Amino acid sequence: MSELARSHVTVSLSGDAGDELFGGYRRYLESQTLWNKLSLVPGFSRRGLARAVKRVPVSTLDALFGWASPMLNPYGTLNSVGDKLHRSTELMGVKTREMLYQHLVSHWKDPASVVSGAKDLVTAVSNPQVSGELPNFIERMMYTDTVSYLPDDILVKVDRASMAVSLESRVPFLDHRVVEFAWRLPLTMKIRARKGKWLVRQVLYKYVPKELVERPKMGFGVPIDSWLRGPLRDWAESLFEETRLKADGFFNPQPIRQKWNEHLKRTHNWQYYLWDVLMFQAWLAEWGGSTASGRVTTGQYRLR
Repeated sequence: MSELARSHVTVSLSGDAGDELFGGYRRYLESQTLWNKLSLVPGFSRRGLARAVKRVPVSTLDALFGWASPMLNPYGTLNSVGDKLHRSTELMGVKTREMLYQHLVSHWKDPASVVSGAKDLVTAVSNPQVSGELPNFIERMMYTDTVSYLPDDILVKVDRASMAVSLESRVPFLDHRVVEFAWRLPLTMKIRARKGKWLVRQVLYKYVPKELVERPKMGFGVPIDSWLRGPLRDWAESLFEETRLKADGFFNPQPIRQKWNEHLKRTHNWQYYLWDVLMFQAWLAEWGGSTASGRVTTGQYRLR
């Protein structure tokens, strides 16, 4: 997309930060409702239900509840109904709304169990004090996304993709005047009638027909799940090799190998969990220093 734009212009405008500032992500709408429902059920009952669901194979759940796919999977995402139900068990043990948010935005729910000899560090996502002064839970999520997900993921992606073809990409929503204005607005001007970015929509309606605006929100995704089972399988297998993971010394092989095997068997779709590890392994193979056998020498590197 950046390359196509660069063939016509040298500067582009990005809509990034609109979701964080004006409440556009679905999790802002869904998490409060989900927490209200979870908090009605005692923790021990939720944990018991979670254990019961996890004992049922994904294929069995798909056969039993396939009819519910449009309701559980309204945006056509890649996970099956059974996989969705299994993943929902991860949320049943949360004790606070902050833990719920952390689960919603995380892939590996307990990263310290995957990284050898490590403990989960306090970050903007896991530290409730980052947004603790904001009384509203939705606003706390929006603020945390603004100081974590936005600069560490979204803006990095856009910057790399655009500058790779010498396209300058500007982000008007991050003009300090827009940011300050957005945070002075009451939440009702951002989320209304179960829809986010309410005020932005009102402005847009003046210039763009509603039928071009009122469509389901869709992220930009690629079929990593099928790639890992197909053309990328041999590459991934070499990076996931148990002896290699042990020799590198960064990861605990057991949970990674388990998810890799489940992914290959199609009992679960662990594409994002696996991709996180693969990106580190690929980076390490490129920059960590290789031996003649192709192994990576990592003694001089330490996680910080």
